[in-house]
Amino acid sequence: MPEQPSVLASLVSGLRSGSIEVVDLTSPLSSSTPVIQLPPEFGQTATFELEEISRYDDRGPAWYWNNFRSGEHTGTHFDAPNHWVSGKDLADMASVPAHRLIAPAAVLDFTAEAEEDPDFLVEVDHMRAWQAEHGPLPDGGWLLLRTGWDARSHSQEAFLNADGNGPHTPGLSPECARWVAQESPVIGLGVETVGTDAGRGHSFDPAFPCHSYLMGSDKYGLTQLRNLAALPATGAVVIAGPLPIVAGSGSPARVLALVERS
Repeated sequence: MPEQPSVLASLVSGLRSGSIEVVDLTSPLSSSTPVIQLPPEFGQTATFELEEISRYDDRGPAWYWNNFRSGEHTGTHFDAPNHWVSGKDLADMASVPAHRLIAPAAVLDFTAEAEEDPDFLVEVDHMRAWQAEHGPLPDGGWLLLRTGWDARSHSQEAFLNADGNGPHTPGLSPECARWVAQESPVIGLGVETVGTDAGRGHSFDPAFPCHSYLMGSDKYGLTQLRNLAALPATGAVVIAGPLPIVAGSGSPARVLALVERS
């Protein structure tokens, strides 16, 4: 009897043939990458910066390299539980188990709602309606929220969409954030916006409920994702690749999705 191909051999074969597509969910990281802006009385994150060390010159004749400076939560990034006070005694970035960085994904599409109302909030009833159509959320997987917000990532102003009352971006209601963190089987929430919370999250109870509930429940966040439109509602597998920063609260990440194509 001929041996059956191993699971990993089948995966490699699928990648080579194109029957498994690799979709890059990562926003390019540069000095123009939008970053969150907090009220001026709080500390601010750094934008991404490159400092050239050498470029085929007398500082290094055969090589080009850079130092870089960046906030942990700049660009497409991973939130560790210790990022928020509710998870301050939980895992830092280097302590996130590697096996949790590869997980199935459910993609919920609220692009039309967010286009009509940038302050649109996903409620628990939306989650239940999605599950009635597509089945349960994946145990140990990611909940990815598609809102079309990645189309704004070319501009800091358009991406944050702020006025005198603060930013206006879509997200989860407080009760939905609690439900995702405490009742759903997913390990984390991924969004296209600058952070996991809606723009109005500062005024919710609790403030920034996605951060508060998710981090406090030993769950994770992925932010500033793009290309979620290329993923099916179910069936994709997400690979998140943050840096294992010791004592870090997060890290810029390369986030990929594997999608089967017929």
